[in-house]
Amino acid sequence: MHTVAPWPAGHVTELLRGRHLSVARASYLTGEPGKTRMADMAPIGLTLLNDEVEDTGPLWPALAALPRGRAVTIMTHGYRYSPRPPETDPHTHILSFHPRRDCWKVVSWPRHLHLHRDGAGLGVALGWQALGQMPRVARRARRVGHALAPLIAEIHHRRPDLRINLMGHSLGARVILAAMTAAPAGSVARVILLTGAEYRTAARAAMNAPAGRTAEVLNVTSGENAPFDALFRLAAPPLRPHDRTLCAGVPGTAGWTDLRIDRAKVRAVMGDLGFRLRPPNTHICHWSGYLRPGLFPLYRRVLAPEDQGLLAELSARLAAARIARPSSGLTWPIPRAAPRPRPSTGERRTLFPPAIAG
Repeated sequence: MHTVAPWPAGHVTELLRGRHLSVARASYLTGEPGKTRMADMAPIGLTLLNDEVEDTGPLWPALAALPRGRAVTIMTHGYRYSPRPPETDPHTHILSFHPRRDCWKVVSWPRHLHLHRDGAGLGVALGWQALGQMPRVARRARRVGHALAPLIAEIHHRRPDLRINLMGHSLGARVILAAMTAAPAGSVARVILLTGAEYRTAARAAMNAPAGRTAEVLNVTSGENAPFDALFRLAAPPLRPHDRTLCAGVPGTAGWTDLRIDRAKVRAVMGDLGFRLRPPNTHICHWSGYLRPGLFPLYRRVLAPEDQGLLAELSARLAAARIARPSSGLTWPIPRAAPRPRPSTGERRTLFPPAIAG
């Protein structure tokens, strides 16, 4: 048993009981000195309990075996997942190399990030208890992030040469931003947030924290998510009434890039960079950030240690096209009715006839 960092037990005792961290890595370096080969490894379950990581198993040896400069990518899910019931276990869904096929919105993140290929970095899939009433789960997400921060710190302490990436969908974005506020300086390299359920104030706090000052964030949003943003505001209202969700973008924040994938000009900019993104085929979708064909090639490049300037170039091109700042987080394209003609003076008298007694 290895203690990763002192942490208030009250924040994580109930929350983390039975939760799993699984290493979604497909290969790691093994072999005799001077003779190295790649070996397949099945996902490994880890448990976070109180202030400690129990029985880390092959995580640390796999971490130690990574070549210098590689990436460690921590992925986490959003609402309505939990490792406990098999039917909601994220490790058989989006965080699995071989996900179940009985759900239309299941896409293997680690496989599409090519974490199963030779020379890939280390993938860590974080499962947490995201079942229950939305207000309670939204509060829990921040505590999960605070509990994740010591693991990030330990990885960074053991291998400061590695680049730690974070990727999350929906409330997973809240988990990640909360972790960034507590993680040590320089520990987070790049972050991908997919239709995140969080507010601008929290995002700016994370970017102003020690870990956020050197991090690069890609905030993937879409007008398709507007109804879910509205529901999130009702279930987990912001502390500041006028605070906007991440779908509205976080303009003026260093290291932050907003990507509105439902906009044709954004797709044109991506096409100029070599990423062909299919247009949306629906007005409402909460999962387009990972279901839309053409996005994962971009994500792979963003998370690759060798692509240092991609996000900066993407951000500059979006700004040049004047499309980097959406006007609102609620931009669902609802058709507007045609204006009704104003009635004449005589007609107005008959619109509301006097009530007849009787």
